[in-house]
Amino acid sequence: MEIKIVKHVLQENENWAAEIRRRMRARGRIMLNFMSSPGSGKTRLLESLIPELGRRGRMVGVIEGDITTTRDAERIQPLGVPVAQVETEFFGGDCHLAANVVLGALSTLENETLDTIIIENVGNLVCPAEFDTGADVNIALLSVTEGEDKPLKYPLMFRNSHWALVGKIDMASAAEADVALIKRNMLAVNPALRVLEVSGKTGQGVRELADWICAQASKLA
Repeated sequence: MEIKIVKHVLQENENWAAEIRRRMRARGRIMLNFMSSPGSGKTRLLESLIPELGRRGRMVGVIEGDITTTRDAERIQPLGVPVAQVETEFFGGDCHLAANVVLGALSTLENETLDTIIIENVGNLVCPAEFDTGADVNIALLSVTEGEDKPLKYPLMFRNSHWALVGKIDMASAAEADVALIKRNMLAVNPALRVLEVSGKTGQGVRELADWICAQASKLA
């Protein structure tokens, strides 16, 4: 009985995710799902990435996922883009965003003129990778301060991602991080990953990431 229930929940999530992709294609939109542990620098990276996408003519909306507080959404709002906040504390404190929750958040952005939706998932290296959000691209961010072995210890995040970002690269020297080893471990888990070094603080890699997004959007158009 337990197995049947789990299968039902996962299948229902897959159905919602498929519906999201159908709606995205109908509106000519691309959705990106950023996943990482807490404090890895997702929000700081988005503060650099969103203006860069804007300079390329992309119209961005953001779905912010957190267990509680609106702190990340408050940081994004000054960028002048619409933000939908999801606080999972109100339905059990989930450590991830599932597709039905994303669909609900999308409804609040329905009347906005957007072509790019960015999900900043709840900070966790495990749970967000288990649920399809309906995104076209899953992006795993691992900061240099977290340890070279994290892709090996938490492989699902990297197996289920299309791109992987080595974040806070400006701190690599201070953290005595072996960046080459981080990349090797990422690729050992998923050889198909596209890997990029980034820094929200200095802007390193942000233009290239924006180029990747625009190229992917063109493929989906």
